[in-house]
Amino acid sequence: MIESLPVFVGLTCVFMGACAFMAGQALAAGWRPAWLTLPAAMALGLGDRFLTFALFHGSLDSPAAYLTDTLVLAALALIAHRLTLARRMVAQYPWLYVPAGPFGWRDRK
Repeated sequence: MIESLPVFVGLTCVFMGACAFMAGQALAAGWRPAWLTLPAAMALGLGDRFLTFALFHGSLDSPAAYLTDTLVLAALALIAHRLTLARRMVAQYPWLYVPAGPFGWRDRK
């Protein structure tokens, strides 16, 4: 599944994870629904598999490795989407909502 732990951490979690985080933020900034982070994560997973193959001689056609990479990237994109959406809701509608933790908001009493 994971050929090399340093490659997985460095390329998938750090580099492509930052790309997934920015994709989640961009989708939330445009008020797009959260499910759109999944196609973005799938595309980033393909890019990650290609970079692993091209730079580190990893396997290109491993479904398990692609699934693992894509799940990690999708989780990061969804986290970024929710964080950004919660922050924007409170900032844009301060008379309606107050923060309720980093991932949510609640009605102002």
